[in-house]
Amino acid sequence: MAPLPTPPAQPDDHPERYVGLAAAAAERTAGEHGWSTVRTLPPGAIITMEFLQGRLNFEVEDDTVTRCWIG
Repeated sequence: MAPLPTPPAQPDDHPERYVGLAAAAAERTAGEHGWSTVRTLPPGAIITMEFLQGRLNFEVEDDTVTRCWIG
């Protein structure tokens, strides 16, 4: 039987650091900290909730990150 694949390591970063930043600055900072994917969403957006390793989600209102979560 083949071994189970090992997912890539999650960046050692805290989502709270992005709340309050401008959307473009938050995306740039996330990339610098190793996030492979950044998803920017408007408040109340209907989204799929599957977990994606290395993805950081931003809820953005008036060009400011109001909420941030991993996956």
